[in-house]
Amino acid sequence: MFKFLQPKVLDAITLFHKASNPASIRIATLLKQAAGSGAAVSDNAPAKKSDFELNITEEAPTTEQLRTMLDYVGKTGISSIISNAQNETEALKKFKENGDNLNRPIVVDWNNGKVFTGDNESAILKLLEGLPKKN
Repeated sequence: MFKFLQPKVLDAITLFHKASNPASIRIATLLKQAAGSGAAVSDNAPAKKSDFELNITEEAPTTEQLRTMLDYVGKTGISSIISNAQNETEALKKFKENGDNLNRPIVVDWNNGKVFTGDNESAILKLLEGLPKKN
């Protein structure tokens, strides 16, 4: 019988970037290299290119995106996204008061519900290595 191929949905990875932040620049470079060359692993083993859609933005997340990120990290991770926030209500309030309360860089894997803040390159590489590969 014939198999009908479903169009493949790419994993969506977003970097909430701040160009003046050295950590954010390092993470943007790492993600661009992984998206462009497939060199997401640091060893010399050949790697297939990860198949994902990369979005790097200096725009603030929407309120809905922020709520989703807060849900991904759970109560214990809220302060990693919004400085000094203890719960979602407080985080949303602080974010609306001042967008600089957002701790950039933030990498979000929307398809797998994962968020990484700061310049934790090893965690981001592990995330990329777990994404589906091109054949």
